[in-house]
Amino acid sequence: MIYCFIITILAFLYVAFNYNKIKKMDEGTDLMKEMSGIIRDGSSTFLKTQFKAIAIIVVILAIVFSLFVEKTAGITLLVGALMSSLACIIGMKSATYANVRTSNKARLTKNIGETVKVALCGGSISGISVQALGLFGLLAVFAIFKGVSADSVGSGLLTKYTTNASIARITSYSLGCSIAAMFNRVAGGNYTKAADISSDILAKIRHDMPEDDPRSPSVIADFIGDNVNDIAGNCSDLLESFVACIAASIMIAVTISRGAFISAELINATIMYPIWFAAAGLLSCLIGLIFASVKKMGDDPSKELNYATWLSDGLTAVAGIFLTKYFFGAISLYSTFALGWISPWISAVLGIISGVAIGSITEYYTSDKYRPTQQIAEVASEGEAFVITKGDAVGSRSCLFPVLVIGIALFVSGKICGTYGIAISALGMLSFVGTTVSIDAFGPIADNAGGLTEACHLGDDIRKITDKLDSVGNTTAAIGKGFAIGAAAFATVSLIVAYVGNYTAVGQVEILNIANFTVIAGGIIGGALIEYFSAILTDNTINSAKLMADEGDRQLSIPGVMEGKVRPDYNKCIAMASKQALKSMVFPSLLSILIPIVGGIVFGVEFVGGLLVGATIVAIPRAIFMGNSGGAFDNAKKYIESGAIKGHGKGSAAHKAAVTGDTVGDTRKDVVGVALDIFIKSMSTVANTLCSVFTHITLIK
Repeated sequence: MIYCFIITILAFLYVAFNYNKIKKMDEGTDLMKEMSGIIRDGSSTFLKTQFKAIAIIVVILAIVFSLFVEKTAGITLLVGALMSSLACIIGMKSATYANVRTSNKARLTKNIGETVKVALCGGSISGISVQALGLFGLLAVFAIFKGVSADSVGSGLLTKYTTNASIARITSYSLGCSIAAMFNRVAGGNYTKAADISSDILAKIRHDMPEDDPRSPSVIADFIGDNVNDIAGNCSDLLESFVACIAASIMIAVTISRGAFISAELINATIMYPIWFAAAGLLSCLIGLIFASVKKMGDDPSKELNYATWLSDGLTAVAGIFLTKYFFGAISLYSTFALGWISPWISAVLGIISGVAIGSITEYYTSDKYRPTQQIAEVASEGEAFVITKGDAVGSRSCLFPVLVIGIALFVSGKICGTYGIAISALGMLSFVGTTVSIDAFGPIADNAGGLTEACHLGDDIRKITDKLDSVGNTTAAIGKGFAIGAAAFATVSLIVAYVGNYTAVGQVEILNIANFTVIAGGIIGGALIEYFSAILTDNTINSAKLMADEGDRQLSIPGVMEGKVRPDYNKCIAMASKQALKSMVFPSLLSILIPIVGGIVFGVEFVGGLLVGATIVAIPRAIFMGNSGGAFDNAKKYIESGAIKGHGKGSAAHKAAVTGDTVGDTRKDVVGVALDIFIKSMSTVANTLCSVFTHITLIK
């Protein structure tokens, strides 16, 4: 354990070094400093206000869990929420410093390679913080409560029935991360897309202005939104997935050891292996990102960023085989380890390969280098209906192969390593999450840099550099969303497996009978809830966007604003975006907590099992569709803006049709798609945490 702690400390030192490095860089002109200051202050103010609301809910839940589940579960829930919130704050702060410095580096050097390094440096602070904080919090829980035991017994302060105290602490820690992630994603998504859509409507459709024209009252709110959702929200999202996979691995290890005649060494190995594998992944990410920071970069940012990913996951796989041999090579194993001691490593590698494969598939369907996105751009001259229809087809087609990858990896992992292998496969996919988030964060930093270049009038030559980075960033962001959805699928399946094991009596086969009418009822309702949840988020975002667009129109009608002589009231639009986002975040976020609680207490554990399965089956392809169609719409618009289609550049009818597609895609990829994965993870985590409650309290038996 001490070595894992040392790796997290090294990660924190790396984060501190890069943070200071970014802050010491020059911000550029006075206008650049002013604009970036507004973005930074607006982002900080929003997070502070949001965290006040989250803190109240988290504290209430912590008290309830300590009273009715396990007396220390409330403490670990608070720790989880704290780790997730810290990742948001660090990621957002670093991004709001890195954006203007990226723009200024392009201004000073006019070199793509040097500019990429600044954006990646800012992104690496987010990525490493996510993995280091998630692991550090879990290690702290282990250290304080002296590890995990299959025989650990505990109860709530006001309850008499018992539960496994160790598992309750681990699941409540994961739940704390999940609650913070859900609120961050829902509120951040509403904020950023309401601002983005209203800005697009004002600039590109109603008034024929450049995309990031400083005359648009919504433009600064749009810049802020990139940070509070694409950075802060994404950090908490993937931290939660990372923690959930480790928690599921540990829960399954404890479950399969109950009542089995196996050695203490094997029990300890299956519990500690996921933690060590996660630590090895963190160390590999550090090496991969350090290599990228010192390597001389060329003019192809995508190629350079891919190197860091390949190095990180390659080193993780190599380190993993030594760890697997160390933990399982010299002890008697479970009968489910079909290939002997190497079985867990193969499961982990399947997860790693799946992560890379899903990223590549996502890139194919969303990058303007490939035909799917180009075809959307090519039909834009026929009007909005063709754009939307073609984009929907691209999104639907893109679902099959990622789902096949996930399904095959889970099936093979289960065959060679049992239920434990499924959880380890999920962990393998997330073992290099530090690098994945770093490269994902590159996207919004580059986007902000491009916006600042436009807003601060730095010139077309600088804008060409930031546009290239922005285009790459759109693809990395789309890949990141695909990765997040794939990771959620793996994490949720492992959590469902753990859930069934938690309520199954010792000595009985762990089965969720899909032919049982209770399970079927839960499954049907779970699937419908995904559609209902999606509708709520979409409605909230569009309503907010319309209010902001109307306010923007009002301000642009003020004499002098359109002429650039009077500055619009940015703060009013920022305040409006914040108010609407915070107003609309509570109900959809609480759904993921309340649904399994009500279902479990009223209908029992099997109903909740069906609920989780139904929601997961519907949510995975739905989220992939949303993310990929939205990313393809965005890059089709940028493909037209690049002049790739002769006679149909900026301001043309085809461009306006593509802007409509991008507006539709904005809500899909940055609001609904990214929230669905947290929705199913949160429900699964709540179910695991309260499983012992459901087995003792069921109103309809």
